[in-house]
This record gives sequence, C-alpha cells and structure tokens, in this order.
Amino acid sequence: MTEDEKIVLLSTMTGQQGDVLSAYLAIAEDKVLRKLYPFDDTIKGIPERYHMTQVEIAAYLLNKRGAEGETAHSENGVSRSYEDGDVPPSLYRDIIPYAGVVK
Repeated sequence: MTEDEKIVLLSTMTGQQGDVLSAYLAIAEDKVLRKLYPFDDTIKGIPERYHMTQVEIAAYLLNKRGAEGETAHSENGVSRSYEDGDVPPSLYRDIIPYAGVVK
C-alpha cells in the first residue's frame, strides 16, 4: 500500500484531510516500528503486512484528538472510555515483535 493510498483510506475513515493525515501516519508508523523492533531503532519503514495496522492506529489517534487520556465520559446517553491512555493493546495484537540474536 502506497503512502497516498494510506492517506485516502485514512481520510475516508476519519473525514479529515490535509497534512494532519501524514503526521498521524508518521506517528502510527513510529508506534508500529517500536512494537515490531523493540530493541532496534535503526530500522525504517513498516513491512507491507502492517500497513493496515498503521492506518488503524492513525485513525484511532485522530478520532481520539481532544480527549487524550479520557477514561470515561457520558453525555446525553453517549458513553466513551478508552482502553489505554495511548494506543490500546487490541490494536497491537497482530504485531509480532522481531526477535534477533544478541551479538
């Protein structure tokens, strides 16, 4: 999936447009890479199989803007709560950390 395809998909999912989408995709890429390669910060670029996870994390973060860290909220019959102050573990469940050999 190309970067433009990710932006179109993210725009469709969130209704947002512009540079903010690229910024949130970059944040999500960093989060995926830190989970995937927890002990190697030299690797750049996410493997193809995690591109959709990147978009899902970016959408989650975009939709959560303005309510960062919210743990519960009820108003007019609408309730909100978040699994975690950051990205919930359920979005990380498909990411299998790379295990290397210590040199």
